[in-house]
Amino acid sequence: MRQSYLRSLRIFEITRVLVRYRLDELLYYLPLLKPYQAILKLNPGRWIMPKPEGSFGARLRLALEALGPTFVKLGQMLSTRRDLLPEEITRELARLQDAVPPFPSAQARQIIEHSLRKPVAELFAEIESEPAAAASIAQVHFGRLHDGREVAIKIRRPGLSRIIEQDLGILAWLAELAERYSQEGRRLRVCAVVAEYAKTLRGELDFLREGANASQLRRNFINEPDLLYIPEVYWDYCSEEVLVMERIRGIQIGQRDALRAAGIDFDQLSRRAAEIFFRQVFRDSFFHADMHPGNIFIDPSNGRFIAVDFGIMGSLDEASQHYLAENMVAFFGRDYRRVAEAHIEAGWVPADTNVQDFETAIRAIAEPVFEKPLHEISVAQLLLRLFQTTRRFQMQTQPQLLLLQKTLVNVEGIARDFNPTLNIWEVATPLLRDWLNRQRGPRAWWTQFRRHAPQWGLVLPELPELVHNLLQKAQRGELQVPVQNEELEAIRRELRRGLQRLAVVTSSVIVVMGLALIAAVEGDLSTLVLDLPIWLWLLSLPFVGWALTRWFQAVFVRSQN
Repeated sequence: MRQSYLRSLRIFEITRVLVRYRLDELLYYLPLLKPYQAILKLNPGRWIMPKPEGSFGARLRLALEALGPTFVKLGQMLSTRRDLLPEEITRELARLQDAVPPFPSAQARQIIEHSLRKPVAELFAEIESEPAAAASIAQVHFGRLHDGREVAIKIRRPGLSRIIEQDLGILAWLAELAERYSQEGRRLRVCAVVAEYAKTLRGELDFLREGANASQLRRNFINEPDLLYIPEVYWDYCSEEVLVMERIRGIQIGQRDALRAAGIDFDQLSRRAAEIFFRQVFRDSFFHADMHPGNIFIDPSNGRFIAVDFGIMGSLDEASQHYLAENMVAFFGRDYRRVAEAHIEAGWVPADTNVQDFETAIRAIAEPVFEKPLHEISVAQLLLRLFQTTRRFQMQTQPQLLLLQKTLVNVEGIARDFNPTLNIWEVATPLLRDWLNRQRGPRAWWTQFRRHAPQWGLVLPELPELVHNLLQKAQRGELQVPVQNEELEAIRRELRRGLQRLAVVTSSVIVVMGLALIAAVEGDLSTLVLDLPIWLWLLSLPFVGWALTRWFQAVFVRSQN
């Protein structure tokens, strides 16, 4: 009951802000509310409150800032969606600020003591009373441990979780309405986007998760200390509300004059920005997704990048990683057919999409761009045009790509700011091709078998029984499907081909999984099994496949008779 009451109050507050900035006009375009437009326009707030100045985009930005961190972060995410929103709106949303007045130092100390269950004096030798930075999620104080190490102490703003959870519940409710009553809402998968956003925002509130993100990223670049440096997390002083990390000293990447005075090579800086991004995405599948200039510093001694604020991280599953790489290589290689096919294979557009039409549409947006010199081509803008085109072919929004798109816009902006002639694709191509090559060939094949060997060990004992049951059903004729006479022969041919493929796959899986398990234990291909090396057993696969194929064919013929 209390929760419903608080939620109603928050909805009233949101409505009040919308009316104040005349954003309630958005409601008139909702199909569900069209019959009530006249009533909505009678809202007394529209007549009592003075009409605000500024464009729609400016009023939207001010409204989001007034509504607090949940909506500010949402607006920042939407600022990268130029495939969905007009440029005038995305430009204003990019100006969103989440800077807020700091909360008192005494309150910060109380949070530390309550969260870490120790007096501040026992934990730290010194804490600066004035925060170094304050934002809507947290504020940062510099301090020093008793052993002399300088630290940055990030403290979550009090009472924030309750407000954000309330707002996320309202957003989820609105998303459900959008998908229920709007075809465009279903195509854009608004519920999935809001769920992904909620997951990201909750991750920002959990400082233990942020610390884990920082530790993972630090490990990923531990052998490349001159490329990207991640400060160390001091876990003994961390909780969900408090994060203590090594204090870094560097020049913020937006301070060009200071960087120039330090002798930083701007061309090298721009190339490193692009290289760091593509290494994170395709080598590690784990990337810093909030790489705006405020979170990036440069070490004046060697020009390496230093990153802070690890609340928003992105990752791609293997399938998305593979198809994204395929798409980018094919796109810049002007193989538009492959781009269209990769979209369909990944399930990003419907399976019945006309490949020829899709290819033609992609060519139409790409060729005019590729007439320019490569250093003038924006990878982010080119992908944006691709996304705009795929909307016409009912491409569903991919939440896992939203953070990637946002990050690419930020990284490209940083890189081009220091070297406007940088050819980002030239930096990316070797990394992408190297990644794709590592996904193919015998070495990749063997690595995959070694990786999955433990799971196969659980499945392998059940496989013969499953195959036996399948063959028994085929012998009893239980695999037959009633069809029209004119389709029967075509179905038989397809069944025959399918059984042949099944035989080859089954035989290969049975033999190779067993060998992979043995190799995983023994360590190399020279290991003897029944006095024969494993490589000789591998050579027997074609014969085993042929034998099982003939067996399946015989069973199929008997089942038809």
